[in-house]
Amino acid sequence: MYYAYKYRLKPSDAHREELDRHRDICRQLYNHTLYRLNEYQDEHDELPSMTTLRSELPDLKKWWDGLSDVYSKVLQTVVERLFDNLKGLSKLKENGYGVGQLTWKPPREFRSFTYSQSGFKLDKKGGQTVLSLSKLADIPIRLHRAIPDNAKLKQVTVKKEPTGEWFATFGVEMDREPPEPPENPEKCVGIDVGILKYAHDTDGTTVGSLDLSDERERLEREQRKLSRKQHGSNNYEKQRRRVAECHADLRRKRRDFLHKLSNYYAREYDLVAVEDLNVKGMMESPSNSRNTASAAWRTFLSLLEYKCEREGTHFVAVNPRGTTKECASCGVSTEKPLWVREHSCPACGFEADRDANAAWNILSRGLEDVGVGHSERTPVETALPAHTPVSAKRVVEAGSPTLKERTASAVSE
Repeated sequence: MYYAYKYRLKPSDAHREELDRHRDICRQLYNHTLYRLNEYQDEHDELPSMTTLRSELPDLKKWWDGLSDVYSKVLQTVVERLFDNLKGLSKLKENGYGVGQLTWKPPREFRSFTYSQSGFKLDKKGGQTVLSLSKLADIPIRLHRAIPDNAKLKQVTVKKEPTGEWFATFGVEMDREPPEPPENPEKCVGIDVGILKYAHDTDGTTVGSLDLSDERERLEREQRKLSRKQHGSNNYEKQRRRVAECHADLRRKRRDFLHKLSNYYAREYDLVAVEDLNVKGMMESPSNSRNTASAAWRTFLSLLEYKCEREGTHFVAVNPRGTTKECASCGVSTEKPLWVREHSCPACGFEADRDANAAWNILSRGLEDVGVGHSERTPVETALPAHTPVSAKRVVEAGSPTLKERTASAVSE
């Protein structure tokens, strides 16, 4: 299995200057390779192969001052990056999207370069851990968590964030096969996601949405200050970094919440059923697009999917159509506007929280997709009792006694 480990670098001023120089050389090589690709296509009426363009690198070093200062594998990954972008465009075209052509990269859009297979290692020098990069420097790194001993370091990507901070992301290969999901899952859960309550599951646990209002207000204040600065001045650059720091703070807190919540469900259950939401289509709605974007449902589902695969848990994304309208007890559909938060079936009399009813429908569809029989517990037995609210700020890592106790109490009620 492949994993990514991300760490903060602590470069000196000299290191920062050298990192920026290598990054800019890679950017110029990317633009030159794009030019050569278009030129070759005009001459031969076909795209060149990646091997053809990589074979030109030794000749480029003869007249390009500075290109020899960059490790050869790094230069090769720049060419690979261009072809990966071309594949991405081709895939979008196949799916019916209207896309243009690749364009040259300005400095602000080319922020990283990659060492692949060789040219890098973690070392101890002067009593601290450093990342040794060939033809660059030994840069101190904050190794806040250890990389497993049985892991093989395949590559490292060095990236400069808009805040000016540098990070190193290691691509790690583990000699470990993911466990197979159980044929007859016992602990199954359906999750309905929302705005006010981020997640409501079939065990009666609800997790409130993360409150980032203070962080957004700070971001808006800093953006207003930026608008009053003269573009290109030193004060403008300082304020731009403050705005970037606000964006990074929002992003880190949101992803921390999503990582912990997805980790909990992936480890505590044998089967997790969710809605296969069309978030892109929902974002086009002018009424609630900001809250939809802030919820980051697609990110949550992506994190949950790969963590379920890692833990040997069934991950089932079901069709979301009608999960709110259908009765979880008898299946009769009932129209209800968004402001109606309780489900009351006119056919069988089943009453439950609107989100709890949707979660049960999601679980039922998930069990059908996997080919597993329905749970012995009925919605009436579990959805009617009051749900167990959990603040978003109290979401902790899976395995926490706090979450286990809350889940156990929700099931026993």
